[in-house]
Amino acid sequence: MKLGARMLKTGLAVAISLYAAALLGFPSPVFAGIAAVFAIQPSIYRSYQTIIEQIQANIIGAVMAIIAVFALGNDPFVIGFVIILVIGICMKLKMNESTISLALVAVIAIMETTDLALIEFALMRVTALTLGILSAFLVNLIFLPPKYETKLFHEINQTTSNVLQWLRVTTRQLSDEPALKGEIQHIQNNMTHIDQTYLFYAEERTYLKKRHYSKARKLILFRELIATTKKAFEVLKAFQQLDDEIEQIPDRFQNTLIQELDKVIHSHEKILLSSMGRIKKQHKETLQEVLDPNIPKLAESLINLYEDDADNRLLFLSLAAHLMEYHNHLIHLRKLLKSYQQFHQDEQLQMNK
Repeated sequence: MKLGARMLKTGLAVAISLYAAALLGFPSPVFAGIAAVFAIQPSIYRSYQTIIEQIQANIIGAVMAIIAVFALGNDPFVIGFVIILVIGICMKLKMNESTISLALVAVIAIMETTDLALIEFALMRVTALTLGILSAFLVNLIFLPPKYETKLFHEINQTTSNVLQWLRVTTRQLSDEPALKGEIQHIQNNMTHIDQTYLFYAEERTYLKKRHYSKARKLILFRELIATTKKAFEVLKAFQQLDDEIEQIPDRFQNTLIQELDKVIHSHEKILLSSMGRIKKQHKETLQEVLDPNIPKLAESLINLYEDDADNRLLFLSLAAHLMEYHNHLIHLRKLLKSYQQFHQDEQLQMNK
């Protein structure tokens, strides 16, 4: 089992909140720990963004609970009714699920039976929950700040390499169909995760002007790296769907198809290596060889392959379109990378964990 930073931060936040609540003499420090679990966030920016909302949800839950106890008592059905009302209010305010959960914890914590005065009891519970929220915020702020740039590049590199390997195998009719289907679903899940990591990275704030410009360029470069990988993935899916049809085309054309795809894949790999700083500076001009594969001609040949066959005339149209899009994205990516390296010669994308 691999322990992630968020797992460690959650455990640390719970421990700190329980210890602090015990030191302050709260009768039920466990509620501080529960609040810390719901309040932990994946990034520092989201901690800033949600702390006020979490405290507001805590207060909403507490106020609704106090009013309900005074007006209707604390019967289980009354508690359930208040829970429904609080969920509705929080959803109306467009709060997220973890924030709504905090409000519900506040309702249950305050509406339980007690011998203490209600207001005093409610204040103690609200304070304990707020302590848990603040503990989670401090842990997010101070301990193990996430390195989303490193994580994002690692995910892009790993997923792209996987797509290109399968593309090489599939174009040669060597892929196992069940294994390829499973891998396509796995890659699709990875793409979704990459989009989420990109969002977290985009949310990270920079405070130095120089770093701000560098971050803006990196965001554009990362976005195009992701888009190009997605286009390569679309080509892979098109080959998988047309596997039987491609097997029937003339051997000479199949060989041409493989050769041109190999050139494109090689160009994509070189761009990735260059972004890591693994290609010697005197050889970086070879990145322009991305133009070497004659994809436009190949796409035209695919479309015209069954020109005289009315039933199959457009059979390879989708594959040709995906190939052209992939080719165009590679050209654009090369230009962006060249521009980035020109303005930030001494800075490479962070790829080491």
